[in-house]
Amino acid sequence: MSDDADPDEQDEQLTYADAGVDIAASETATAALLGAVGETEGDYAGLLDIGDRYLALATDGVGTKLLVAEALADYSTVGIDCIAMNANDLVAAGVRPVAFVDYLAVDEPDDTFAEQVGQGLAAGAEQADLALVGGETAVMPEVVKGLDLAGTCAGLAEKDAIFAGEAEPGDALVGWRSSGIHSNGLTLAREAATREHDYDDPFPADDAGRSVGEVLLEPTELYTDLLDPMRAHGVHAAAHVTGGGWTNLTRMGDYRYSVTDDYDPQPVFEFVQREGNVADDEMYRTFNMGTGFVAALPPEHAESLADATDGRVIGHVVDAEERERDDEDAVDTDTVDTAHAGVGVSIRGLDLSS
Repeated sequence: MSDDADPDEQDEQLTYADAGVDIAASETATAALLGAVGETEGDYAGLLDIGDRYLALATDGVGTKLLVAEALADYSTVGIDCIAMNANDLVAAGVRPVAFVDYLAVDEPDDTFAEQVGQGLAAGAEQADLALVGGETAVMPEVVKGLDLAGTCAGLAEKDAIFAGEAEPGDALVGWRSSGIHSNGLTLAREAATREHDYDDPFPADDAGRSVGEVLLEPTELYTDLLDPMRAHGVHAAAHVTGGGWTNLTRMGDYRYSVTDDYDPQPVFEFVQREGNVADDEMYRTFNMGTGFVAALPPEHAESLADATDGRVIGHVVDAEERERDDEDAVDTDTVDTAHAGVGVSIRGLDLSS
């Protein structure tokens, strides 16, 4: 994608931190919070042992995608995003989402946008096959400017049904297409998109005739239909590619994830990179870049899972230290990424090391 991001033709190179979100600082703050509350069980979802099953909980929000909705006065799809960001996290843990509660904070009540938010929540709940069981609307003019939308998703899983959560060296990686930017990285995407454009400008080369803002608002893909097929094919671990982009794969374990056949990024990513003069590695550390969900599983089951779910085998898992061995150590060169070493992700010539 770097051909579209020529520093000689663009403004200064934009990063996520420059736009206002410092991932490293955010991770440090999160670590401080976890240190204060103590150790919890689970990664994408918190797991509570309730006897013969786990009760799982995940919390997330829509983020600054809401500012695009505000600019277009169209909140009809952000409810889908809110449910998808939570339900997909449960699926990554191997848990079936069953119920959802939302939290809408506003500076002043408005029945028009509240109704639109509700329409999106209802649509998302239907797509995810879960129940909306309540929520909260808080009016806080001294705290909130505009609105914020978040929610919590509850799920249930038999104890032997959740994923182990750890990939294994030699595992294949199966990926599934994203619908677009989803609901992370919008602070960077908005900054890049509005350097030379307004949200209501026509999006370049969009066959549907959508505006820049409408393309950014494309709802987050839901992956709840993958749960049963992934269980049936022996998936070891899964990753929801959200905040942090492709580095999310390392949440499946401290390995090298060699991605060799990922989906091509949708035009929205090329647009953001070009308009913001964003470096390739910054794009892959921030956005899903066309692939929204990834699973690690035994290679003999990978093609079957991909065929059954409209997915694609996109790469494989390698021991992080394996490339440092000598040739006589019988390393299988067909499954070893010789260009990079250590924990991280190799994709399109980039080394996204942890």
